[in-house]
Amino acid sequence: MSRIGKMAIVIPKGVDVNLGAERTLTVKGPKGTLEQVLPEGIEMSLEDGKLHFTRQNDGLKALHGMTRSLVNNMVKGVTEGFQKTLIIQGVGYRANKDGNKLVLNVGYSHPVVMMPYEGIEIEVPEPTKVIIKGADKQKVGEFAANVRKVREPSVYKTDRGNKGIIYEGEVVRSKAGKTGAK
Repeated sequence: MSRIGKMAIVIPKGVDVNLGAERTLTVKGPKGTLEQVLPEGIEMSLEDGKLHFTRQNDGLKALHGMTRSLVNNMVKGVTEGFQKTLIIQGVGYRANKDGNKLVLNVGYSHPVVMMPYEGIEIEVPEPTKVIIKGADKQKVGEFAANVRKVREPSVYKTDRGNKGIIYEGEVVRSKAGKTGAK
C-alpha cells in the first residue's frame, strides 16, 4: 500500500467534493472551485467526511499517492490558498502593479509586463517584494517561476551584492569566478 495514498483527507466544513461524469472531481470552497480528472484504476470513496483512495493493482502505486496529494492540495487550496513571495534584489530593480498586470523594472531597456493566470492574485506591498496568491498550487508555482525567470539571480556577483529575483528564504550559492594567471 502506498503510504501517502492510504492516508485519508479530512474534508473541512464549507468544502463540497463531487465526483462527476467522466471521473471529474470538483472541489468547491470559499476560495474558489478546482477540477481534476481521476486516473483510471484509482477509486475514491467519501465516508464520514473523509476521502479515501484505493488502487486496482500494485502497478499503480505511484499514481495512487500522487492522486491523493493532488486532491489534498485542491482541498487546501480552496480553504486556505497558496502563496509564493518573491524578493527583487539589485540597484534600481523594482516592481509595481498596473491594474491587474505586474510591471517589472529589472535592468532591461524596457519594463517587463506580465499578465497573471486566471485565479491568480498579485500583491506588491513594497517595490522589492511581490506576493503571488491563488487556490491552484500548480498555477501559483508556475507563475512565480515565470516571474523569477525574467531575471534569475546572479551566482557570480555575490561579493558585490546579489542581483535578480529570488524566492523568499532562498539561498543562492555563489560560484567561484575565474582565477587570473599572472
